[in-house]
Amino acid sequence: MLTLFGWVPTNLGIGLRAIVYRAILKMRGFAAIEKGVRIRFANLVRLDHGVYLDERVYLHACPNGIDIGKNTLVMYGSVLHVYNFRNMPHSGISIGQDSLIGEYNVIRGQGGVRIGDRVYTSPMVQILAVNHVFDDPSRPFIEQGITAEGITVEDDVWIGSGAILTDGVTVGKGAVIGAGSVVTRDVPSYTVVAGIPARVIKTIDPSKPRKSHIPVYF
Repeated sequence: MLTLFGWVPTNLGIGLRAIVYRAILKMRGFAAIEKGVRIRFANLVRLDHGVYLDERVYLHACPNGIDIGKNTLVMYGSVLHVYNFRNMPHSGISIGQDSLIGEYNVIRGQGGVRIGDRVYTSPMVQILAVNHVFDDPSRPFIEQGITAEGITVEDDVWIGSGAILTDGVTVGKGAVIGAGSVVTRDVPSYTVVAGIPARVIKTIDPSKPRKSHIPVYF
């Protein structure tokens, strides 16, 4: 059924898919799904009202599912991949409301990824809640297992293009991750971090007025 209606373009296709996918996915309201979206284990995907899945998005929800909150957008070519066949109890991906997952993001949820409300990720961001063990040089790393602690991104975070969040980190509320950064440790709330590995370069202080001459648009 997904193949039959998945290719239909324009608003007609979005309308048809809204009807057909409702019978398969766990939709709470109306969600807009563009053509070319691929979904594995669709019965484990939950979409709130106003969710938008752009073309070429891929969702792989096994086993604990993917939950996307109200009015959240997942943009072109992004991959949300749980892929847990090792019986890890905390796997899964959840995204809050009014968030945006930018183009060509990769989110791996083996250890569990929890993204809050009003979180924006720029293009090419990677959020990877899994690591390989490679401590024993006498054995191939593929025989040494994995670790999967999980990643939490709290509300109102902005993640710049090409940034990578590694397993086990928490990004605090209101933080900003600089483009191209590799986050290997927790990020305090209301700070700006950048670099490899990412380090705090600024604290966001509301008591200090903005001095830039660049216009701001709303």
